[in-house]
Amino acid sequence: MEALSVRIAIVDDLADERSLLRNRLESALNRRSVQANFFEYENGEAFLSAAKDERFAAAFLDIYMPGINGVETAKALRAFDPECLLVFTTTSTDHALEGFQVRAMHYLVKPFAAEDIERLTDEILARLPQPDRYMEIKVNGGDVRLSYRNIVCAEHFAHMIHIRTTARKTLATRMPFKDFTAPLREDARFFVCGRGTIVNLEHAADFEDAAFLMDDDSRVLISREQTKAARQAFMEFLLQRRR
Repeated sequence: MEALSVRIAIVDDLADERSLLRNRLESALNRRSVQANFFEYENGEAFLSAAKDERFAAAFLDIYMPGINGVETAKALRAFDPECLLVFTTTSTDHALEGFQVRAMHYLVKPFAAEDIERLTDEILARLPQPDRYMEIKVNGGDVRLSYRNIVCAEHFAHMIHIRTTARKTLATRMPFKDFTAPLREDARFFVCGRGTIVNLEHAADFEDAAFLMDDDSRVLISREQTKAARQAFMEFLLQRRR
């Protein structure tokens, strides 16, 4: 697995407040062995401009700022980024209803209490998507690092594993099917459809006539022996994903 690294924005018109919050968050994350890259902005406009170029895992927004305030900044952010974790930093919770409307996860009341920072840090880390697993394969004599999420399916024929990816490309590597699938079988996303075929259920859009219909419009056939198990695995995967 890749080490967890997060991008965090701190938006406050007061430099001292930004520095204090950054130092406390940095200390809390370091104690949890999490690397963070902090970016400070003195107003909402500068933050929004940066957020359009590269997304942030979390953003701390001071509510009372010159120009557009924290709530207005959050509403503008939600127009193009529905995933960023939002925390309002404020001396008052008067804007709680508006915070709910933009799905703010927390209000951090100034002055910041150490125990609040600790609890909030744990909550942020619990909500962050975890880094995906990956494998390294040989393709055309070179090493390729392939994330599990980018595998749509793979087939073994002519002594090669042919891997279809989310980039709509096919990578070919020479290795036994058993060796290729060994780590994938430990991941609930993958199902072996028959001799020499494995599919990533994350990219299965439907199940029809003993075949998976994939989200790239392809079909992955399932052996007769595996049809019942494939249908069951697909249903269980869908139920788990909806929880």
